[in-house]
Amino acid sequence: MSDTQGQVRVDKWLWAARFFKTRGLASRAVSGGKVSINGQRAKPAKAVAVGDELIIHKGQVEQTVTVLDLSSRRGPAAVAGTLYEESEASIEKREKERRERSLSYAGQSMPARRPGKKDRRKIREFIRKND
Repeated sequence: MSDTQGQVRVDKWLWAARFFKTRGLASRAVSGGKVSINGQRAKPAKAVAVGDELIIHKGQVEQTVTVLDLSSRRGPAAVAGTLYEESEASIEKREKERRERSLSYAGQSMPARRPGKKDRRKIREFIRKND
């Protein structure tokens, strides 16, 4: 699935590597400064080459990947995984942050049902009492 030109637009590559669901989302992420190539902010039309290091921010997740192969066509997920290699430090950091997020929600539970009229009155009374 390698491209013969040796360079592909970064938004196309991110879409082909399945970091973003659509090319438009990839383009907006690059324009918004969520993707940097070799430590520098890029535009969607910036060419990416084999060996480039990309830092990709998606929500709370940050990934540092090295480009191993180029493709401007989106293929199966198994093939998309061969286009890049994520650094060990990035994987460890992502796992650590995932564990921290899951622990922060550990003590919280969802209510069994939505509050009714009586429940909402109690909530308002409780809030006013604290003011």
